[in-house]
Amino acid sequence: MFGWLDSVRLERLQDTGLLVLRVGAGGLMLGGHGWSKLQSFATRTDFPDPLGIGSLPSLVLTVFAEVLCALFLIPGLFTRLAALPLVITMMVAGLIVHGSDPFAKKEKAFLYAVLYLAVALAGPGRFSVDHVFRKAR
Repeated sequence: MFGWLDSVRLERLQDTGLLVLRVGAGGLMLGGHGWSKLQSFATRTDFPDPLGIGSLPSLVLTVFAEVLCALFLIPGLFTRLAALPLVITMMVAGLIVHGSDPFAKKEKAFLYAVLYLAVALAGPGRFSVDHVFRKAR
């Protein structure tokens, strides 16, 4: 179908797509969700407890995923491992925290979960710290 694209160009396009996916999904999570939770971490008392482990542990796990894992995702460091807590966090948000809400309210969580699952399955691509480490070995 794309005969004019040789395999090297196609690989670069795929790697560029993975870079955009990682940086976009990680940056949006960090800037749009995780950073505000981190800033209000010490004073926040109203965080949901969807798993029955307590409000503070739930907040700690969410901040871990939305800040630290998103930070790892952006440069592609421990990419597949970093994507998994993000998938889990977004599924908990969509299925439990917003479980009784209309679909429009939980759709964003599911969209993020799909993005992070795609990153976990496809890997970081060539334009990543993981690739540099793998190449060095």
